[in-house]
Formats: sequence, structure tokens, C-alpha cells
Amino acid sequence: MIGTNHDANRSDPIRRKIEMLGTSLSLPTVRRAMGILEGEHASARRGGNDDLLDIRAYEVGDEARQIDWKISARNGRAMIAQRERLSSTRVYLLLDAGVEMTEVCPSDEMAYRIAANALCMFAALSLRRSDEVSLVFGDSSNITRVPFHGGLAQFEHTLDKALDRGWRFPRNIDALLDYAAHIRDREALIVLATDDHALDDTHMRAIRRITQTHPLVLINVGTINPFSSDPIPSRPHASLVDGATDRRIPAFLRNTKAAQELDTHRAYLLQALDRELLRCGSRMIHASSSEGMFHAFVRLLSLSHASVFTPVTIPEGTANA
Repeated sequence: MIGTNHDANRSDPIRRKIEMLGTSLSLPTVRRAMGILEGEHASARRGGNDDLLDIRAYEVGDEARQIDWKISARNGRAMIAQRERLSSTRVYLLLDAGVEMTEVCPSDEMAYRIAANALCMFAALSLRRSDEVSLVFGDSSNITRVPFHGGLAQFEHTLDKALDRGWRFPRNIDALLDYAAHIRDREALIVLATDDHALDDTHMRAIRRITQTHPLVLINVGTINPFSSDPIPSRPHASLVDGATDRRIPAFLRNTKAAQELDTHRAYLLQALDRELLRCGSRMIHASSSEGMFHAFVRLLSLSHASVFTPVTIPEGTANA
């Protein structure tokens, strides 16, 4: 059984960075960042272009497009017209809970741990915006919605407790996508976290179906290259075991040529998936460590200031740059 260490989770430096990020960003910045992911979807929240909800004086950090110039002219100073915000009020965080997610990544972290930290990043901003957050786990045995109420600390506790599981069943990404497609709250933001083996061309039809009614973000966790001579830099010459058969990977298969061929193939599949997701209006964040995922997420937020989005991929080795 693969469990989690709750004391280690509380001291996780990435979790602390996530908490600091969530509290340091201004609410207008949070709204812009999440709005880019969501697109223009109706909801009864502040910050959009429909019915007028409130009027207040302009403050540093507010979006210039929220200034109502007619009202400002009458008051002799810049005034913000807070209107119905065009975005969802619910966020569904879906985690692939198949045994495949126990694979080790180059950072010596389990794939599910990186995915969970990435979901915490989205939860931090969603909860800051007072959205309703739902946490969903899925494998071949069942799809489970984990009840959650409270702030970020409670979310982390609920998530870590749910991660303390047997991890015995293989993934069923089709069932998880089907669950997302049947979420009744149309236009709610859906964040799906899995690894770089889970999705291929056969899943694009389901993804297109989801994106017709919901904004979608894919968290894609990069796992180790089993043919590399040193797949985990912090553990030189680590012994690798096949997760399905418990057999060691033969040494003669671990060579530079085989490793390069696999890296090239994975890069091709990743780019192809990225292009297809963008055609569907979806977003993807890819990294092979919690640190890399955090930097990718921060870069995504920085792009919100320019109101543009480009695919965010952090190559290993540049996360601490």
C-alpha cells in the first residue's frame, strides 16, 4: 500500500508557496487569471459586463476595463462598476487515481503527488474567489466525489486524506471523462489531473464534448524515462521495477539510444495533444515536478495581465532559474 505522510505534507515547501501565492494576489488579479481559463460564461458573481451590482471608487490593482466612465464623470473621479461576472462559480477538480499515478517522476515524486499539488494551486485561487470546489477521484473501480467545505487548509487536509488509499486499481480515463461530460452545472470549470501516458487521440472526441459546455484545463504530469541510465537524478543508478509485473527493467534496455527515442516520441505526442486541446479551447500545463508545475502555474497567471494564453511547459532543469 502506498500512503501519504501528513506531517510531510504540512511541511511541503510547494504547499507553502501555494498558500503564499493565494494570499498575496489581489482579488482582481485572481479574477483575471481564472477568467482566462474559464472564458466568458455567465454567473451571478461580480466582475462582468451585465447587470450592475455595485459602484465603488477605483483602487490600485483594479482592471481598467471595469471603470465606468459615465459614472466617473459624474463623480469627478474614477469609479468601478461591479457587474455580474462572466465566469463559472463552481470548479471541479478531477484526479486520475489509477495505480499508474504511483509512477515515479524525475523529481523523485510520485505522479499523483505532483498532480495533487497542481490541484491545490487551482483550489487556492478558486477558494479565494469564493467559488464552490468539488474534488473527484476516479479509477477502474469507481468514481468518487469527496465532500469538501472550508478554506485552503481544509482542502489540503481533505485531499491528503483521500490520497491515503490502496492505489490497487488501474486507471479508467474514459470513465473520468464521461463523468466530466455529465456534470450538470454547465460552464463550470473542470480541471483534470493525470500523467503523460493517459490521453491519446482516442480521447479527443470526449474532450471536445466536454469543452462544448465547460472550460477545461488539463494537468499533465511528466514521468520518468525508464530507458534512461539515470532517470532520477537524485538517486543515481536507481533500480527500476515495472509497476504491472514487479519485474526489474533489464539493464541492456537502458541505453542512450532507447532513451532518446522515447523522449522524442513523448515530445511528439505531447505537442500533438497540446494542439488538439487548443483547438478545443482547452488549456494544458505540463511539468515533471511540483516545483516545475508551480512555476508553470505562476507563468500562466502572469499571462493574464496581457489577456493572452500560450501553452505553458516548463523544461526540467529550468524550474529554479
